[in-house]
Amino acid sequence: MLSAPQSVNCRPGRTGVPGAPGFGATGCGSEGFAVSNPALLSAEITVRYPGKEPVLRGLSLEIQRGEVLGLIGQSGSGKSTLALAILGLLGRQRAAVEGKITFQGADLLSMRERELRSLRGKTLSLVLQSPLASLNPALRIRTQLEEAWRAHRDTSATKADCGTAIRSALTSVSLPGSDDFLRKRPQQLSVGQAQRVLIAMAVMHRPALLLADEATSALDVITQAEILQLFSRLNRETGMSILYISHDLPSVAGICHRIAILNEGQIVECGPTDQIFAAPAHPYTQRLMSSLPQLPARPEDALARMQTAGGR
Repeated sequence: MLSAPQSVNCRPGRTGVPGAPGFGATGCGSEGFAVSNPALLSAEITVRYPGKEPVLRGLSLEIQRGEVLGLIGQSGSGKSTLALAILGLLGRQRAAVEGKITFQGADLLSMRERELRSLRGKTLSLVLQSPLASLNPALRIRTQLEEAWRAHRDTSATKADCGTAIRSALTSVSLPGSDDFLRKRPQQLSVGQAQRVLIAMAVMHRPALLLADEATSALDVITQAEILQLFSRLNRETGMSILYISHDLPSVAGICHRIAILNEGQIVECGPTDQIFAAPAHPYTQRLMSSLPQLPARPEDALARMQTAGGR
């Protein structure tokens, strides 16, 4: 049986778990992004739903500018709750959020809804796991992209500016900007194309932070790999930070600079990706890593083992 999780500060400079080798070492996961002070986003929060135990309990993490941070945890661990708390979207669920979430120097929890609305889709964006459910089936792709652009457009922008922005966003996610494509409705797209449309909408205004909540879990393995490559390219080319939320360990390993392990509402381990996979320190992280599927042995290797065993 695992012991109760102990909260870990998920920040560069605090790696692993308390008492483990390297905990508190400097330069945690600094490859590929610059450790900044202050961080792009800093959160220290507890979240409770009415009549229930806290979903997040003293969770603490930081995301640096240009960083891809992976958040790993099983279903019900509070991953999506964290994303909704950052976006200020827990009010309808009557959740109580305690603590502080600082983004670009401003406290998100103290903002009014109007102020938060000016950030969502512009400097803070979200990509969900079900693209065909997230897009409006009654509207053409052009209309939905135009609405995303108008939400934060410059007052002096023209219709031509809108068309340019849409085509640029589609090009950035490797989709055609042709009139034929823009006239389509979501049900006429593949799941992979629909997910790229959602990503195009999310990055149209060049957000500082993209929250990708299980954004590849509904995709086949080939399309998943393509979307992961897309996230990685957007991070490199635009400097956009990404909070990549998933329960899929291989996908996290492919694109994240650091990984935070969430268990029972707390981050129990945090560190550079290579370190977490090579030397997991917390028992829960060790269980996660041991659950990774192993490739079946080649027939000749299995035969060799059998012959060796038979000769003993």
